[in-house]
Amino acid sequence: MRLHRGPGLFLFLFLCVLGASYALASRMGYLDRLQERYFPSTREAVRLSPGDFPAGVAAPVADVASVPLRPVLIGFSPRGASAGLLVATGGATTLDNPVPPPGAAQGLLKTAYALDARAVLFAKEEDLRHALSIGAENGGVDMATLSVDRLAAWAPLLRDAAPRTLLLVGRSRGQEALAAVGVPDLASLRGRRLGVYPYGSSHYFALWLLSRVGLRITDVRWVELPTTLDAGRALREGRADAVVGLWGDVELAARDRGGAVLATTADAPHLVATVLVARGDFAARYPDAVRRVLRGLLDAGQSVLKDPTAGARMLGEVAPYLGDPIEAIRSAPPATLADNRAFFGLSGEAPVTYDELFQSAAALFQKLKQGPPVPPAEDTKDLGALKYVSEARGP
Repeated sequence: MRLHRGPGLFLFLFLCVLGASYALASRMGYLDRLQERYFPSTREAVRLSPGDFPAGVAAPVADVASVPLRPVLIGFSPRGASAGLLVATGGATTLDNPVPPPGAAQGLLKTAYALDARAVLFAKEEDLRHALSIGAENGGVDMATLSVDRLAAWAPLLRDAAPRTLLLVGRSRGQEALAAVGVPDLASLRGRRLGVYPYGSSHYFALWLLSRVGLRITDVRWVELPTTLDAGRALREGRADAVVGLWGDVELAARDRGGAVLATTADAPHLVATVLVARGDFAARYPDAVRRVLRGLLDAGQSVLKDPTAGARMLGEVAPYLGDPIEAIRSAPPATLADNRAFFGLSGEAPVTYDELFQSAAALFQKLKQGPPVPPAEDTKDLGALKYVSEARGP
């Protein structure tokens, strides 16, 4: 049988040559070069960041320095439990003016543990988050005191800092409050203007209050405040019917307008917990400094619980908006070692543990579609230093 060469045979041979050429060009990298030159936008741009690698990879092989040769900077937004931090560091500074004033008292960390540490004051939690994310070497801080709900909300934003929770600093037992004018009870918030700073623990408390009375997010008209400290002013100026903020601020504003405080975190004393968080690279590079900070904060906290006078004086100087500093400490006292053991599941029992609080807050923010998924609670804590201090001090 005689074969006839038609157009189909030439087409078949052409396709075979084209396929072979494509495979050869792809294997030798010519296609990638053409794509990069003529269609650069079609290739995915991958941006590398420090969060792609373990936080401790740059730590020295040996202990070149057990503590930093510069002051350890611990950022905080004032609460009652901050009195312990102030006693431990001798007072507060700011990033703009980091040098303590002449004649300032030395803190417990300096006198008892030979560690130069400074408490850095922040009025806005957002600024504190940014300072932790960039680190002290770049104009930020090494550690920060954050509420667990804020850490859960910000974990993706702090990924490059690899934050590690080290210690329970204290719990709010009445520090956050909801005050209102012309609103008789929480159920009457429906349709009213509710002022809150959305990036603080007061927002988390507001969500809990709504859940308790069966109100949906859309049942109130949210008024976004620039800081937690603007809550009292917003209520006093009539920009909101109710606000959630610090008790010392909002209670006075409500009283001035004939209103009242409807709820405080005394109704949920395990909801807002403040923890000490360190950058992962700092914790890996200076483990001895971390242990000293934990010892100093626990000692200072115990001192404040025994006699709050010194801590109250310092707290009143840096945060007059908390009201009576003695009352502020009472409504958010420093946590003890026993509190820490129970909170982190080392010994004893706690109504709510760190893992439970972190995971529930993370799930809530995911439900509200506020940010990407967060890591599990286990990946956000480092209890090595706490266990070391706990074992050294015994039961």
